[in-house]
Formats: sequence, structure tokens, C-alpha cells
Amino acid sequence: MMNTILVVDDSASVRNLLRDYLREQGFRVHMAGNGQEALLIARETRPDLILLDIMMPEMDGFDFMRNYRKEHETPIILLTARMEETDKVVGLELWADDYVTKPFNMRELVARIRAVLRRAEHRLPSDEVLRVGDLSLDRSTRIVTVSERTVHLTPSEFDLLAILMATPGRVFSRLDLLERMQGHTFEGVARTIDVHVRNLRKKIEVQPSNPVYVETVFGVGYRFNPDPLSKPEEV
Repeated sequence: MMNTILVVDDSASVRNLLRDYLREQGFRVHMAGNGQEALLIARETRPDLILLDIMMPEMDGFDFMRNYRKEHETPIILLTARMEETDKVVGLELWADDYVTKPFNMRELVARIRAVLRRAEHRLPSDEVLRVGDLSLDRSTRIVTVSERTVHLTPSEFDLLAILMATPGRVFSRLDLLERMQGHTFEGVARTIDVHVRNLRKKIEVQPSNPVYVETVFGVGYRFNPDPLSKPEEV
């Protein structure tokens, strides 16, 4: 099956370069020059993944995500020329799935695209339902409920929660989680797990600052509390 990629960048040369390379790699490609144009094209073409520049006229990448995430959970990889960590963190907090800093290596970019698509398309048998306390995760329908309330997770958040819930009490390092989610690691991106955890807690925890489901094991990583309905232990 040919996946569709929407390339959103205000630079025509970057758009054309990405279009030509991605087509050579077997992808169908659409292009947009700003966030406003991208909203219209994305709604019409329903891409499988979006490569999104941050700094653009008319509507930048952050505003695009704020609008698009109200309608769809399509995986998004940020293309950023900025080096500041704050830009990358803001993007991840707006539910981007990954980021690549310009100038980027084309082979690495395609590897990241394929990894994110694998996570988004991953399906397991319908009887793969995980339940801990009031939290339920169905890996076949990719539906998560908390106290019978459905919560909407990005592909990365869903996979992260599924990994943790599958073995409650087990402690995972950030690198462990990244490896299980992506199948490979890239230097410097393990800390993005912290952002995904923070976003996940906002959606499933009653008090994100005092989580009962996803616990931090200081100096190591994270674990899923095997008994979230009781008072969580300090770790």
C-alpha cells in the first residue's frame, strides 16, 4: 500500500526536494506552502503522515497543529530550522510525533517516517485488551477509556501507554521506551519520552501533577502503577 505524505514548507526548493526523494522511496506526495493551505489540502487528501515546517507565513506550524489536531490524529513530524529546545518541546506538547532539525539527512528522515507510520498502522488481535484499575486500552481498536470516558491519544502516546500497561510495575528507561516504540534510537531524542509522558498524563490522570497511573522512577525512567486505585507509593 502506498502511503501519502503531505509536505508543508514555505520553501519551494525544500518542498520539491522532499517530493522527488519521497516519490523515489515509494510515497505519494502532496505539498503546501503554509499552514492555511495545508489545512485545506489535508482535509481533502487525508494524508497518512505530515512533514511540517514550523516557521511559515500566514499560519505557522504550531497554529496548524492547534487547528488540525481538533479534527484528526494524523502523525506529524516537525521540520525545524531552529535549534532551541523550547521549539521542539512546544511542538511535542502540541502532539507532534517526532522532529527533524534542518539540514537533515534524507535517509534518516525516511527512517523516521517509516517508524512513525509503523506505529500508527500497528494493529493487534481484537482480544488484546489491557485493563488496570479504571483504565482500559484496546490494542485492536486503539481505544482508551478512563472510568468509561474515551480519551483521544496520538499514535506515540497510545504506543507508550500500551508498553507500560502490558507489564505493570516494570520500570522502563527512556531509551528502553524509545527503542520499543520506534525500533531504533537517534542521538538526543530519548528526552522526548518525557514530553509524551507529560501529554499522556494530561489526558488520563485526574491530577497530572500527582499521577496515579504513569509513575516516575527518579533517575531511571517510568513504570505503570499496578494498583492505581490505591494510594501510589513514592518511588
